[in-house]
Amino acid sequence: MNELIAIKVIAQMHCDFSTKFGIPRQSGLVKALKGTVVFAPEYRNPDAVRGLEGFSHIWLIWQFSEAVREGWSPMVRPPRMGGNTRMGVFATRSPFRPNAIGLSSVKLDRVEFSPTLGPVLHVSGADLMDGTPILDIKPYLPGVDSHPEAVGGFADQFQGYALEVDFPEELLRCIPENRREALMGVLAQDPRPSYQHDPERQYGLSFAGFDVRFRVRDGVLSVCEVVPLT
Repeated sequence: MNELIAIKVIAQMHCDFSTKFGIPRQSGLVKALKGTVVFAPEYRNPDAVRGLEGFSHIWLIWQFSEAVREGWSPMVRPPRMGGNTRMGVFATRSPFRPNAIGLSSVKLDRVEFSPTLGPVLHVSGADLMDGTPILDIKPYLPGVDSHPEAVGGFADQFQGYALEVDFPEELLRCIPENRREALMGVLAQDPRPSYQHDPERQYGLSFAGFDVRFRVRDGVLSVCEVVPLT
């Protein structure tokens, strides 16, 4: 068996997350998040996306570029389980895998044809960091990709989890209006590592050019400060 294969980066994601902290743990959890997929020069031929505008959703296949490491472990600690319970790596979506590849289903808002960048895909609900390498794009086919009867294993117990967000109006006004809904959704998903529960600890989330600082106590996330990133 040939153990090595060559995979080309065909595009990059551009979005409001400059670091991986705070990125939703799955695609679709925060539908208001916006991003663009910009193709590498070699793949900017408009013919390559002909017909894609007819699909409402697409699959992005991408690299966990911030989680590439030597070797792998058969067991990982899913964050939603508190960081102490071990599960098989192939029963999770952990980035620490034999091949650091991610898969996300996102909404395709529109296909733009830029005179300088070629076709640009505008998407919603992605769980990727700015600059994430995209390896492939495929249309989402609801007739075969959707399985309403599917069972989600141990992950089902965490469906619907969300924090209450207390974001003072004077601080919320610091955030551009077209980014507020997405930021509120990100904060409600609880960006903290699951093993950290100190109510006095202050966290910082880099989003859309701002450092959003917050604390969490008794299920309520309270924003303390919003500082422009320099």
